[in-house]
Amino acid sequence: MIASYGLKFILIALALVILCCFGAAWRDSKILFVLAVIFAMVTVFLTFFYRNPARTIQAEPGEILSTADGKVLSVEEIELDYIGGKGSKVSIFLSVFDPHINRIPMDGHVDYVRYNPGKFFTAFSDKASSDNENVEIGLSYGSGRLVFKIIAGILARRIEYTLEDNQDVTAGDIFGMIHFGSRAEFFLPESVEVQVKAGDQVKAGLTVIGKVRD
Repeated sequence: MIASYGLKFILIALALVILCCFGAAWRDSKILFVLAVIFAMVTVFLTFFYRNPARTIQAEPGEILSTADGKVLSVEEIELDYIGGKGSKVSIFLSVFDPHINRIPMDGHVDYVRYNPGKFFTAFSDKASSDNENVEIGLSYGSGRLVFKIIAGILARRIEYTLEDNQDVTAGDIFGMIHFGSRAEFFLPESVEVQVKAGDQVKAGLTVIGKVRD
């Protein structure tokens, strides 16, 4: 399945392929033929990039699921007032080869959504976390609160999302997408036991990032 976020880009690339093919045939132009081949390759890449894999979400109570497909860059201690003080930060890098659909990590209530315009450092750089364009979401889930962020990378110039303040959400539901290489982060309270480590591969809606302790 193709994500709706990327349909217009795929259709534009496909239209350019068709136009170049017609132009190459009409004028017997090698240049237009080469352009048609290039745009065809771009169309194939965009179709691959904007794929939306079917996922069966089976979150258990207290489980926090990954918001994105990618590789865990780091797990570190942090302190944040919203989550109640000390906790853990989990950072995930999404390469251009990973699906970029973002999913809700657990059932809960969206307390706030903040869009922060910024720069475009490489997504695996530590500067990306604080300086890059990002969307930050605060989520309350009954016994606590957590924060998750989606962050643009060096190629991305657009983050799309559908979340709003004071909205109830369900684990695994799609809420947005970052175009091309990007980063996702969690800020989890001490009451959550992190289930991943640096180097782990994770999948949106499937991999358990943390579990709320009893």
